[in-house]
Amino acid sequence: MKDIRSVGRQLAASVPGLFRVVGLFVLGSIVGACHAPGWDGYFSSGLDQLTQDKVLDRFGPPHTAKNPVLGGDSLWTYRISLGENDLDRWSLTFLTELSQSMGALIGKPNEQPKSTLYCYQYTLTFNEAHILKDWKRDECVPGTRDSLKANTLRPAQE
Repeated sequence: MKDIRSVGRQLAASVPGLFRVVGLFVLGSIVGACHAPGWDGYFSSGLDQLTQDKVLDRFGPPHTAKNPVLGGDSLWTYRISLGENDLDRWSLTFLTELSQSMGALIGKPNEQPKSTLYCYQYTLTFNEAHILKDWKRDECVPGTRDSLKANTLRPAQE
C-alpha cells in the first residue's frame, strides 16, 4: 500500500501536466480566433494555385456558374451562412462560447441565445486554365449585418 507522501508526489507531478493541457487549449483557441473564416483563408492561400476541380471537391457544385463558351474567365458563386464569431475574429466572443461549452460539460444548461447568421456570397474568378484568379466575399443583401447590429445596440423606443 502506498503511503500518503508518494500519493502527494504523484498528484503534484500531474498538476503541471494539467496546466500545460489547459494552457495549450486556451492558446489554440486564441490562435484559432485570430484567423479569417475558413473559406477566406482557403481562397487567399489558393490564388493562382487552386483549380476548379479542387474547389468542386471541397465545397461541391457552386450555386451559380458562368463558364463562357468562347473562352475567358469563369465566375462561380457560393452562398453560405456565417455567424458573428466567423466574421469578427478579433472579438472575444470565443471566450464566452468556451465558458458556455465548459459550463455545459459540468452540468450548467446553455441559456444564451443562438448566434445570428448572415448570408454571404463568395464570387470566384477562374482563368481560362481553370485556376483561381481572384475571389471576393460580399453580403447577399448589402448592409444586412450593419443594420441588424445597429438595431441590437439601439435602445427600444416607445
